[in-house]
Amino acid sequence: MTALFRRLLPLLMIAALAGGWTFRPAGAAAEEPAGRNGANARPKTELAAQARSAILMDASSGTVIYEKNSHEPLPPASITKIMTMLLVAEAIDDGRLKLTDKVRASEYAASMGGSQIFLEPGEEMTVEELLKSVAMASANDASVALAEKIAGSEEEFVRMMNEKAAQLGLKETKFVNSSGLPAEGHVTSARDIAVMSRELLRHEFITKYTGAYQDYLRQNTDKPFWLVNTNKLVRFYSGVDGLKTGYTSEAKFCLSATARRGDFRVIAVVMGEPDAKTRNAEIARMLDYAFAQFESLPIYKAGDVMGTLEISKGAKARVPLVARQTYSVLIRKNEAGEKIRHELKLKQPLAAPVKAGDEVGRLIVYRGDKVIADFPVEAPETVGKAGWWTLLGRVAGKLFFAD
Repeated sequence: MTALFRRLLPLLMIAALAGGWTFRPAGAAAEEPAGRNGANARPKTELAAQARSAILMDASSGTVIYEKNSHEPLPPASITKIMTMLLVAEAIDDGRLKLTDKVRASEYAASMGGSQIFLEPGEEMTVEELLKSVAMASANDASVALAEKIAGSEEEFVRMMNEKAAQLGLKETKFVNSSGLPAEGHVTSARDIAVMSRELLRHEFITKYTGAYQDYLRQNTDKPFWLVNTNKLVRFYSGVDGLKTGYTSEAKFCLSATARRGDFRVIAVVMGEPDAKTRNAEIARMLDYAFAQFESLPIYKAGDVMGTLEISKGAKARVPLVARQTYSVLIRKNEAGEKIRHELKLKQPLAAPVKAGDEVGRLIVYRGDKVIADFPVEAPETVGKAGWWTLLGRVAGKLFFAD
């Protein structure tokens, strides 16, 4: 640096600041809206000004509408129970657990502090009663009782939680317990919470519990317990039916909320809010923004026939490809008239065995020539390998009944 440049540098910096110049590190890219369709261009006003981190996501497509520090690992408090409920919901849908199954509370489960339903050691409740206690009252003792029922111990259940987090691609998440009670290294991020919330919502029965405002336990006993949902938005915001609140002195006030209007469901997450009133107000602001600015355009609804799946050497040669979920894309309301088209790309030939839920292709959605969504398509049912007699019969059929 020359002596002349050193003398001029202060004057150059003053001129730059006065002129509103922007300094950017060498090689830094300009900020652009994320998402293929640019849906999450930042709103003109900050939607979650008081939150330490936040995210607003379309539940169907996973498109991010808005985010703020969404990848920062933070203590989640009882939002942890979204993953707990997800593993319970999977066990129920897989047939490993029934809502009517009895669960006996261990001394360890009954010893949990914080929010609880005051389980006694040896007390029995059904899976459904414990699940609603977790979903509505954020009961730590009910969370641990369910964890022990599924995995044998909370430690093993936590291993399953972290395994599921890895399967979902949650990079900022590490669980230490099933309840969210303060523990060193127990962290997740707003984006990871939105992803696990979206996965939980695939089990549609869960909103029966997360969306209920009040219920009772131990009715007709001398110890009745009144359950009141800790998420007050289920009562005071139209369309909200979940999912989970959280609070500790370390995490502050957190919430993963979901609301549905028509075919459009959104997920809004805030972490580190200063108080419950601000938390609820900022979640409501995020939901207002989503419903005012966007809409969901269904491509296929759950149960629609998308095509036919040809299965080589399968017990069934072909099965109707029925949508296991609703496939939709998020569009701004002023873009509703633009031409949207889709293309179904199946893996063909597909060899047996095929398991229900296996990825068998992709659904690509375009606006003009631009890809705006790319969904995995799953097998609607399990199809095993065909026996020799079945295969022989097919060959004979082709020989004798060919055109």
